[in-house]
Amino acid sequence: MSRILVIDDDIDLCELISDYLASEGFALDTVQNGEEGVRQALTGDHDLIVLDVMLPGISGFEVLRRIRAASAVPVLMLTARGDDVDRIVGLEMGADDYLPKPFNPRELVARIRAIQRRMATAAVEETLSPARLLLGDVELDGATRQVHRGGVQLDLTSVEFALMEVFLRLAGQVISREELSRQALGRQLHSYDRSIDVHVSNLRKKLGPLGDGGERIKAVRGIGYIYTRPSGEH
Repeated sequence: MSRILVIDDDIDLCELISDYLASEGFALDTVQNGEEGVRQALTGDHDLIVLDVMLPGISGFEVLRRIRAASAVPVLMLTARGDDVDRIVGLEMGADDYLPKPFNPRELVARIRAIQRRMATAAVEETLSPARLLLGDVELDGATRQVHRGGVQLDLTSVEFALMEVFLRLAGQVISREELSRQALGRQLHSYDRSIDVHVSNLRKKLGPLGDGGERIKAVRGIGYIYTRPSGEH
């Protein structure tokens, strides 16, 4: 049974989420403030964290920052509907996905299961076929789930690692945003959903430019992205 930690100061919402997720086979812990949320996130045995942006005391962003400093546990952030800034900031800070309030509990379950499918797929691939991908100065090790650029390890989130693996496997090919969402987020891309673009932007920053100053990941207008093959490699 998967154990989920919900950090949200809305007691009624916590009860609603608890009842619904329990009926779906999840075990739930709920806390109403950020400090306690951080403590439980870092000391408890949770498979996923649902974190509200608006919390009393320290904000959800600060909670996420403290969690990410010590843990790679998947985090799904709850944001105000229409507040794109909160969504982008959360993703930039290492959230795996987001869900705007108010939401249908079925959508929350769908997002949680999508993250679980991605994590399960990654675990199986790591166990059965620890791939090592090398392209130019970038090396990805599926066994350790580490990526190095020029011998220096990059601090990637689980979503960024998944994107990196797709890009290296399909380097030189145009990959649609829909396909990236399916493989990296484990779910279908929704209209006006910019989460993949934010994750790709984060990955670009961490990778830096090619040795000649060119872009590693280029946007293909209206379609998706392409990972540039270094000159001389085919």
